[in-house]
Amino acid sequence: MRAVGGWTVAASKDKKGCFLTRTYAGPGETTLLLGLDIDDSNRLSVLNDNWSIKQMDRLKLNFRLSSGGYPEQQVVGMESDGKKGFVTNFETEFPSYFAASKALHIYRGDVPVELLSLEGSGAAVAELRRCVGIYKAKTGANAREKGRSDLIPRDPFAPDAKRKSKDPAGER
Repeated sequence: MRAVGGWTVAASKDKKGCFLTRTYAGPGETTLLLGLDIDDSNRLSVLNDNWSIKQMDRLKLNFRLSSGGYPEQQVVGMESDGKKGFVTNFETEFPSYFAASKALHIYRGDVPVELLSLEGSGAAVAELRRCVGIYKAKTGANAREKGRSDLIPRDPFAPDAKRKSKDPAGER
């Protein structure tokens, strides 16, 4: 876990990505989380102690960043640590847009849901990407190792190394 520009960046429990988070002072102490996985998928969760949205409720909300927006974005209700809120995902470029923005405004029609400052998000997203890069590298190394020929022992120089094949024609 690391604090960057007012945000906290940490690895996800499943070790398949990382997330950044910030809790805002005010009614219900809104918590914003942006998760990024090794496959470049992302999810944005916003939670608040005062909200009544139910788990699995499906709504369309309008998201506005400093340089653009997402009208009628599908969200799904969720609950975490006693707070209720929603989760949604965006295209792979979203973390870059998030990092370049000063604010995130969310509306349900013309009703404001939340108006959040994204100050420091550029540095936090850079750290988020660094964190995800560590897990991408580990996953890539594991995949390369698993892709090795089944004939090759893990350590061919070990004193007890033996050919893994049962093919008698291959033994000499």
